[in-house]
Amino acid sequence: MFDLTTGAVVFCTLVGLFFFGLWMYYDRRDHRRFEGERRKTTFHCIRCDHIYSAPSGTDLCQCPRCGHENVRLKF
Repeated sequence: MFDLTTGAVVFCTLVGLFFFGLWMYYDRRDHRRFEGERRKTTFHCIRCDHIYSAPSGTDLCQCPRCGHENVRLKF
């Protein structure tokens, strides 16, 4: 049937594929989970001159220092 060398190669290949699959699964899961936290929108308060950030996708946000509502910075 199989000799020892062929069995060892098949076993090592299966173990390698298993760990590669785990690595890909956790890499994609972490990327999806933290992508929203990484992407931020920057704001500059025109009243108190404070620079702050908010989650991506927001165009208006209140300043945490004075409460004035500001539009996002556009570059």
